Amino acid sequence: MFVIGVDPHKRSHTAAVLDDREQLVGELRVEADRRQRQRLLEFAEPFTPRTWAIEAASGLGALLAQQLVAVGETVLDVPPALSARVRLLDSGRNDKSDAHDARSAAVVAMRHAKLRVVRPADHAQVLRLLADRHHQLTRTRTQTINRLHALVCELVEGGLPQRLSADRAAKALRAVRPAGPVETERKRIALDLLVEVRRLDAQLATSKMRLTENVTASGTTVTEVFGVGPVVAGIICGHVGDICRFPSAGHFARYNGTAPIEASSGPRVRHRLNPRGNRQLNHALHIAALVQISHDSPGRAYFERKLADGKNKKEAIRSLKRRISDAVFRQLLADARG
Repeated sequence: MFVIGVDPHKRSHTAAVLDDREQLVGELRVEADRRQRQRLLEFAEPFTPRTWAIEAASGLGALLAQQLVAVGETVLDVPPALSARVRLLDSGRNDKSDAHDARSAAVVAMRHAKLRVVRPADHAQVLRLLADRHHQLTRTRTQTINRLHALVCELVEGGLPQRLSADRAAKALRAVRPAGPVETERKRIALDLLVEVRRLDAQLATSKMRLTENVTASGTTVTEVFGVGPVVAGIICGHVGDICRFPSAGHFARYNGTAPIEASSGPRVRHRLNPRGNRQLNHALHIAALVQISHDSPGRAYFERKLADGKNKKEAIRSLKRRISDAVFRQLLADARG
C-alpha cells in the first residue's frame, strides 16, 4: 500500500509518496492548472494500491480532492494541525517546505485510522455554500449599519435606536438640514450607506428564500427541533455533512463546541465554556436555544430548572445548547438511516 501525501497551494501542488515502511519513494510538484489531475495520476500510476492524503481537503485542496474522487481515487482529508504536529516531531524544528508538508500529510494518513474520507460533493455542499453566503451578507450588513449609526450620531441628537431599519434611517435623514459643507458631505455618505443597506436587505431576503427551498429539498427533519428554522437548518446540515462520521452524540457535541471543558480545582468540580469546535454550528445551536427560551417550550422549562438548581444564566444556556445538540444529532442520524 502506498500513501501519496499532497500539500496543495493556489499555484502549485506538491506530492510525496511513502511506502508501507514510511520510506519516500517518489516526489512531484505540479502547476495548479487544468492538467493537474492528469499529471498527478500519471505520476501515481506505478504506485498501486494507493491512497491520497490531501492536507485541508475541505479547504485549499478541495478542488483537487474532488477531481481525484470523481475518477474513483480514495482520498483522505488531513487536518493541517496534524501535519504540523508530525512535522515538528519528525524534525524537532518548525522549519517547513512543500515537500516536507506533503510527506507529513502522508505520515498522518498512515498513522491515523479515523481521518475523514472525502466523498463526492452532494446536497450538503449546496447548503453549506448558501449558509456561508448568508452569514457573509449578515456580517456585511451589520458592519454597514454600524457605520451608518456612527454618521447619524453626528447628524441627529441622540442618534437612532440600536435595531435600525433602512426605512427608519431614511426618515431620520430626510429630516436632517445640513448647516455647512461638513454636514452636507456627512449626509451624502450616510445616504450612500443607506443604499448599501437596502441592497443587502434584498440580498438577505433572496438568500433566505434559497436556503428555505434547498432545506426543504434536502428532506431533513432537523427542522422538527424547536427553534431550528430554515437558516439554522442550512447551517447545521451544511457544516455537519455526514452525521455518521460521529460515533456518538458526545463526539458531535465536542465538534460543535457545546461539550463543556472541565475546569475543576481542588474539591470544587465545575466546567467552563468550550471556545473550540465549529463556531458556525455553535452559533446555530445558540440561536435555537434563545428561541426556545423566548417561547413557552420544553427548552424554556429546562432552562428555568437549571437556574433553580443554582446555575447562572450563561451556564444554563450552555446546558440547554448541549441538550439541543443531542436532539439535532438524533434527528440527523434518523435522516441518515431512513
